[in-house]
Amino acid sequence: MKRLAALLALALPLGGCGLQPLYTAGGSGPVANLLGQVEVAPIEGKSGWLVANALRDRFGEGGAASTAHYRLDVKLDDKIVGLAVRSDNSVTRERRTLRARYQLVALDTGTVVLDATAGSDAGIDVVTSEYATIAAESTALERLSEIVADQIVARVALYARNETPRK
Repeated sequence: MKRLAALLALALPLGGCGLQPLYTAGGSGPVANLLGQVEVAPIEGKSGWLVANALRDRFGEGGAASTAHYRLDVKLDDKIVGLAVRSDNSVTRERRTLRARYQLVALDTGTVVLDATAGSDAGIDVVTSEYATIAAESTALERLSEIVADQIVARVALYARNETPRK
C-alpha cells in the first residue's frame, strides 16, 4: 500500500510538467504537414550536397515544386583546424566544424519566417597514413551533416508547432 501511495505521489507532478508531443497526430498532423511543404534550396559544395540530401530525407516526400509552401535557404561554413602540434610542427589532431545559417522563407509572401543557426564539430586523429586521415575527415563531414540536418529539422518542427492554431 505504501509503494502504491509513493508511486501515485511521484506520478501526479508529471501531468503538469508542460511536455507536449511534437508530432501530434503522427504523419497527418500539422507539424508533419508543414515539414512536407518545405523545399530545400541547393547548397554549395560537398558539405552542402550532404546536408541538402539529409534535409530532403527528413522532410519526406514534400518539397516538390507543386506542393512547396516554404523554401529553406542554407549557408554552410565548413572548417578544419589543427589542434595538437608536435615539436616538428606536424599536426596530430584536427577539429572539423560545420556551421549552418538557415532561413525558412514563406513562398507566397517571400517573408523570412525563421532565421536561425545550427552546428556541430568533431575531433579527428591525424595519422601517418594520408589516406586514413582523409577518410576520417570525410566520415566526420558525413556525420556532421546528419547532425546539422537533424538540428535544422527539429527547429523547423518547433516553428510549425508554434505556428499551428491550438484547439
